[in-house]
Amino acid sequence: MNYELIAILVTVVIQALYVCYKLGQMSEKLLDLEKKQDRHNNLIERMVTVEQSIKSAHKRIDDLKEAADEHIR
Repeated sequence: MNYELIAILVTVVIQALYVCYKLGQMSEKLLDLEKKQDRHNNLIERMVTVEQSIKSAHKRIDDLKEAADEHIR
């Protein structure tokens, strides 16, 4: 009977260690996903800035074209 109890305890300990190992792996994968998401969000923020800059540049180009057209006339 004692051997059965010891075997059950050993099995429980081994399974608990395995669960802890798997939780550690999942935690690492979650951190990797968070880093990827941060890089993606940073890219989105930079693209918004670029789009605003492009819009401003197009506005200046249009203004210069109008000024050039007025100057030519």
